[in-house]
Amino acid sequence: MRVSARAILAAPLPLTMVSMSAIYDWATAGNLQPEPITVDIWRNLPEDFCRQVEVVNGQAIRCDAPTRQHQTVIRRIANLLESAATDYVATHPGACLDVNTDFDVTLWEVPASTIRRPDVTLHDCAPGDVRPLPASHVRVIVEVVSPGSDKVDRVEKMGEYASAGIPFYWLVWIADNHVASIDIHVLDHTVGAYRHFRTLAPEDEVSVVEVPVRIKVPWSQLSVLVR
Repeated sequence: MRVSARAILAAPLPLTMVSMSAIYDWATAGNLQPEPITVDIWRNLPEDFCRQVEVVNGQAIRCDAPTRQHQTVIRRIANLLESAATDYVATHPGACLDVNTDFDVTLWEVPASTIRRPDVTLHDCAPGDVRPLPASHVRVIVEVVSPGSDKVDRVEKMGEYASAGIPFYWLVWIADNHVASIDIHVLDHTVGAYRHFRTLAPEDEVSVVEVPVRIKVPWSQLSVLVR
């Protein structure tokens, strides 16, 4: 027997479905976001709320919790960038670079704010009370691709980071409990978009990138992510 889509939509949900999912209690008109989130509003929101969302054109977007593999890659990539930043500053006394993970970066404020929480960021130093960090401070942004984040990282964030003028964007790919490759994209200012610069892969024992600072990637440190 064929049942129309209208009949399916009109039919009441089984009691077990309703009682088992809290989303039916949450999805009320009173829970709709009352107004766009600006940078000023963001600064005054509770920190535990800000850690769970990003802001895209003024609208809060829920972030998925990272897996253990994802967290391990973030930590190890951050360590590599921090080592590179330390070496750079040692030979360029006037420079000051910092590395942070999972913190707020303002990509733009008008016409509506977009605030992302990149996995890893290499950026110019800034006082601790500068929050969110303006994109103009950022040299490199790294996103570790998760099974459900491919489109967001490869398309949406790539376009946003390019529009914000961030010079380098790394996409880190995981497979079989190790980092399979790292795609490095450089901003082409003539078109306002990224172009593929280089792909790093574990066939080399150590990969070296010379821009924006000299970064060494020992692949032995990017394997056996979960023990």
